[in-house]
Amino acid sequence: MTKETLYERLGGRDGISAVVDEFYDRLVEDESLGPFFEDADLERLRRTQTDFLCEAAGGPETYDAEPVREAHLHVPFTEAHIARAVEILSETLDEYEVPDEDAEKVVQAIAQYQDELLARPDD
Repeated sequence: MTKETLYERLGGRDGISAVVDEFYDRLVEDESLGPFFEDADLERLRRTQTDFLCEAAGGPETYDAEPVREAHLHVPFTEAHIARAVEILSETLDEYEVPDEDAEKVVQAIAQYQDELLARPDD
């Protein structure tokens, strides 16, 4: 018997996509983070974030979008913004009843890119 992967426990692409959709709905509605998404292509963001999390969770999808650093150089995120986004992600995962251990793996998959998200062109 093979052990179920994180990807499978999260419901595969459909389950991960549902979490990502809710996560972006919450980001857009958030007072401090919403302004970052005013001119964003949310459909593309949702698709690439879903691919990213699917790959990170051991699924067959491949994240083939622009590297995280380059994709966010124009976005003036602060550490507080990243912390708020992680908080929203955690709340979303909780709402979908993702077990704590699996939720932590998802959060860490994104949180490990904090330096890239905070990078500036002159870095």
